[in-house]
Amino acid sequence: MAEAHAAVAFSFAITHEGFDINYDHEVLNLVWKSGVRSWKKRLGRARNGVRNGVYPAHIHSLWLISAIALGLHFAGYQAPFNLTNRILVHLPSNTINWQVTACFLAALVVWLSICFTMRYTLKLLLMYKGWMYESRAPGSRVSLPTMLWVAVVRVLSSWNKPGLYSFQGSLPRLPLPSVKDTMTRYLRSVRPLLDDENYTRMERLAKEFEQTIGKKLQWYLILKSWWSTNYVSDWWEEYVYLRGRSPLCVNSNFYGTDAIFMNLTDKQAARAANVISLLLNFRRLIEHQELQPIMVQGMIPLCSWQYERTFNTARVPGLETDRIIHYRDSNHIVVLHKGCYYKMLIYHKGRILRPCELQVQIEEILKGKATPVEGEEHLAALTAWNRSKWAEARNTFFSWGVNQTSLRTIESAAFVLSLDDEPFEFDLARPELLDNFGKKLLHGNGYNRWFDKCFTVCVGTNGRVGFNAEHTWSDAAIASHMWENMIVDDLVSDGADAPVLGHLWEYIFGDDIYGYDETGNTKGIPEFQPPTPTRLTWDLKPCLPQIEEATIDVTKLINEVNLRILVHQDYGKGFMKKCRISPDAYIQMALQLAYYRDAGRFSLTYEASMTRLFREGRTETVRPCTIESSDWVKAMQNPNTTNDERVKMLQAACDRHQLGYQDAMCGRGIDRHLFCLYVVSKYLEVDSPFLNEVLSEPWRLSTSQTPHGQTPKMDLKKHPNCISAGGGFGPVADDGYGVSYIIAGENLIFFHISAKTTCQQTDVHRFAQNISQALTDIRSMFEQHMKDHPKPAKSLTNGKST
Repeated sequence: MAEAHAAVAFSFAITHEGFDINYDHEVLNLVWKSGVRSWKKRLGRARNGVRNGVYPAHIHSLWLISAIALGLHFAGYQAPFNLTNRILVHLPSNTINWQVTACFLAALVVWLSICFTMRYTLKLLLMYKGWMYESRAPGSRVSLPTMLWVAVVRVLSSWNKPGLYSFQGSLPRLPLPSVKDTMTRYLRSVRPLLDDENYTRMERLAKEFEQTIGKKLQWYLILKSWWSTNYVSDWWEEYVYLRGRSPLCVNSNFYGTDAIFMNLTDKQAARAANVISLLLNFRRLIEHQELQPIMVQGMIPLCSWQYERTFNTARVPGLETDRIIHYRDSNHIVVLHKGCYYKMLIYHKGRILRPCELQVQIEEILKGKATPVEGEEHLAALTAWNRSKWAEARNTFFSWGVNQTSLRTIESAAFVLSLDDEPFEFDLARPELLDNFGKKLLHGNGYNRWFDKCFTVCVGTNGRVGFNAEHTWSDAAIASHMWENMIVDDLVSDGADAPVLGHLWEYIFGDDIYGYDETGNTKGIPEFQPPTPTRLTWDLKPCLPQIEEATIDVTKLINEVNLRILVHQDYGKGFMKKCRISPDAYIQMALQLAYYRDAGRFSLTYEASMTRLFREGRTETVRPCTIESSDWVKAMQNPNTTNDERVKMLQAACDRHQLGYQDAMCGRGIDRHLFCLYVVSKYLEVDSPFLNEVLSEPWRLSTSQTPHGQTPKMDLKKHPNCISAGGGFGPVADDGYGVSYIIAGENLIFFHISAKTTCQQTDVHRFAQNISQALTDIRSMFEQHMKDHPKPAKSLTNGKST
C-alpha cells in the first residue's frame, strides 16, 4: 500500500559499524516536489496580497515613480515636500548609494500615498447607492451626481486589471439601519398577512420594542458594525448554519443540474474526467486569483470572499455547533462508486493530470470488482443524520486508526465524485424523468452523497452530471458561477473558446486535451500510466447500529419530500421586458397569485437577495407579499375588476417589489437586522416578545432565483442550449413550498418546486399547475391591454431592473 511505502521512505539504524541510513529516492523526490509546489503557492499568495493591497494602483508604477524621484534629485530639483533630503539626513552618509536609497524611499512614500488615496477614494465612491434607484426606462435621464459618479468609478475600476480579491479592501461595510426604519418596513410587510386586531397588536409590540429594549440592542450592534467587517455574516454562518442540528440532506444542501438540452457524450468515465479537469482549472483560477470578480454594469464589484472555500472544504459535525474546515491545498479527490470509496490522485509528476489520464483512473474504478465492506455502502448516511448524533458517532468511532485516516482523506479532498449506477434522464414528453433527475441530485438514495463536503459531483451512467452542495461555505451564486463556467468550457472545448490551459498545452505539446472524440471518449493520449486509485479502508463493525439508524432516518426523510421541475416554454423574459416589467418581479407576482389559488390565503414569502455590494456580504430577504401584491391578487380573483385596473395594480405591485429588492441589496433590508437584534438579546439574556414572535414566523413560500450569465464566456445566442436547468432546495416549512427558478432565456423558465408529502395542504404537482396558469393569465392580461392600447402604456416600473 502507498501508506506503507511512505512509512519506510526514510529510516536509519545504529550498528557496530556506525550509522546505517536507508531511503527511497522516488518517495523523497515526491516529498521534494510537494514542498516546492507548496512554496510556489505561498510566494504566489504573497505576490497577490501585495497586488491586492495597493489596488487600483499598479504595482509596476512604483518603478516609474522611483525613476522620477531619481531624475528630480540628480537634476537638482526637490521631490514633493523635500522628502528625499529629509530622508537622507537620517541615513549613514551622503554617498551616491545612499542618495539612491533615499530617492527610492521617497518614491515609496509617494507611491503608497497615491495607492491609498486611490483605494479609499474608490471605497468612498462605492458607498454611493443612488445609481441603484435611477430610472433605466428608455428616454429617462440619469441624475448629474450619478453621471459624475459613474465617470470616476469607471476610471478607477478600469485603471488596472483586477484580481479576484483586488476590490475587497475597497468595498464598503454593510450599513446598519435604524430600529425605527426597520420597524416601519416590517409593519408594512406584514399588513396583508394580519387582520386588523392582530396588526394593532403587532404595532403595539413593535412600538414597545423600539422605545425600550430595542435601543440597548441597537447600541451593541452599532459597536459590532464598527468593529467587525460585516455585522451579519459571522453570526449568520454560525447560528443559521453551523448551530443547526437538522440533517443537511434536504434541509440545507442544494443542487444544480446539467445543461439538459445537450448531451456531449454518453460515456460516464469520459464526462467525469472532463468535468474534474475543468473544475480543477476553476480551482486554479481561484488560487492564483486570475478569476475576474463579478462586476455589476461592468464597473461595480461584488464581494469575492466566498470563493475562497469553494474547494478543499468540509463541514465537521459538533455536539452543539459544527465547524468549517478549509484546507489550503489538496492533490486528490474521493470517488464513491457502488458503496466503495477511492482516493484518486489528481496531481502527479509535477502537474495536474489531463482528462484522458483521469479517464483511465475512473475506468479502473468502474471496471473493478470491489465490494464494500460491512457498513461501507451506507456510511454516508451519517452525514445526512442529525448533526449531534453524527458528531457523537464521529468522536466515538472516527477519532483514531483507519477510520480517522479515511475520514480525513474525504474531508481534505478537493471535492467528492459520485459515479452513480443509473442514468440521469430528460425528455420533455416525460416530465417525471426530470423530476427524478432533480431528486437524485437533491438527496440521492441518502447514502451516495457525502453531504458534509463542499460539493459532490454526481455523474450518471449516460454522461449527464449535476452537483449537491453544502450551504455553509457559500451561497448558491458562487456554486452556480463555478458550474456555469464548467458547462460553458465543456461545450466549447473543441472550439476557439477552449480553456486557456488547453490551448497552452496544445501549443506546447501539439495535442488538444479537452473535448470528446468521435467515440465519446476524452481527447488526447496519456503521457504516462496515472496512479491507480486506492480504496479507503474502514473498520465499521463497532458503529453498524449508528449507520443503520442513520440510514433509516434519512430514508424516511427523503420519502417525505417530493420534487417537481416545471419547464415553462410558452414565453420567458422577452415578453416580460416587452411589458416593461422586471422579469424577477413578474415571476414573483405570478408566484403570489399561484400560492393564493393553491392555499386560499397569503403567506409570509422569502426571496433571497444578495448584499455582495458590501464586504463579506451574503444575503438579505426580500418580502414579495406586499400590500400592493395582495391587492392585485384579489383583483385577479374578482371578476368585476377591469383589465386595465389589473394591469395598473400589477405595475404598482412590481414597483413595490423592486423597491424592496433594491433596499435589500443596499443594506436596508428587514430580516438580517432583526436577526442580529435577536442574537444580541439572547447574549444579554433579555426576553423580547416582539423578536420572539417575528423570528418564529414560518416562511411557507421560500423562493430564490438561480443566477446565470456570471461568466462572460456564456453566449446564449451562439450556444442556446448551453445553460443549466438551474437547481433547487428542500422546503423550509413543513407546510410550505420551496421554489427555485432560473430565467433561462427569452422563452424558457425552469421552476424547481419542493414540498413535504406528509402535509395534506401542499402538493407540488398542483402548485406547478397553478404557476403555469398564473403565468398564462398574466400574459393574457397584458395581451388584452396591448390590444386595447396599441401604444405601449407608460410603465410605473420605469424599466427598473436588478
